[in-house]
Amino acid sequence: MPESPRGALTLLRQRWGAALFERVAGADGPEKRTRIHDLPGPRWFAEDRFIRTVHADAAMFVGGLRALLLQSLHPLAMAAVAAHSGYRGDPWGRLQRTSTFLAVTTFGTASDAQAAVNAVRRVHRQVRGVARDGRTYRAGDPHLLGWVHVAEVDSFLRCHQRYGAAPLDDDGCDAYVADMARIGAALGVVDPPRDRAELTARLEDYRPELHGTPEAREAARFLLLNPPVPLVARVPYAALASAAVADLPAWARWPLRLPYLPVTEATAVRLGGHGIVSALRWVMTAPASGSQPTPSKS
Repeated sequence: MPESPRGALTLLRQRWGAALFERVAGADGPEKRTRIHDLPGPRWFAEDRFIRTVHADAAMFVGGLRALLLQSLHPLAMAAVAAHSGYRGDPWGRLQRTSTFLAVTTFGTASDAQAAVNAVRRVHRQVRGVARDGRTYRAGDPHLLGWVHVAEVDSFLRCHQRYGAAPLDDDGCDAYVADMARIGAALGVVDPPRDRAELTARLEDYRPELHGTPEAREAARFLLLNPPVPLVARVPYAALASAAVADLPAWARWPLRLPYLPVTEATAVRLGGHGIVSALRWVMTAPASGSQPTPSKS
């Protein structure tokens, strides 16, 4: 018998979800997901912690892209990324490693979370060099780690509050920053911020060190104009990228040569952002078929 339209749509949704999950988590994503969620043992974060709410939502796609753009404004952090990360040669591999790290530390067992942190710290010890301006850098430098951390926390939280299915209240936002401080401290960040007031103050402290470099602008062009996505995904990706740029502070735009169009961003771009995040959330929460690509059990 021919499949019903609803059944066909469900099947298509599952296939899209599986394809998206493979891109984000890698070919062994299902095995990693099973270990992360089903392995018994204590976790760093209980099921009711706000970090789980934020990191399980599709708004992380916008937040992750915003974080990369914001992080690129520190010349030493960007020099390390340009020389050592392989983001141009293996962008999907880098995304998969990052998404796995976030999933393991947020949802996995405490022992697996610590092992993931230890692995990152080993890599950081090998990443060092000289930036374009002659200054030396070390990926394990607590000050640089602090910048990467606050840029991530600010981006993930702001984009969740804008596009997340369940925005947090004031106490929830502070609790999320505190949850993320647990991971930041484990990675080597000294005294990471533990509420939004401290997060805002720390971002301001870094601002005198931030400016655009050729490497940062090249990374922005790669991420926004030449993304490694199939042609059919270019329009949805453009909506995602526009939402990420629109959520950057105005002071971060010019160094990266990004436009600032407040009226358009408050209307068309925001609507487009809500549309693409809602579509991603719909795909990510496909009915059970053995391949639904949710980062959490929700």
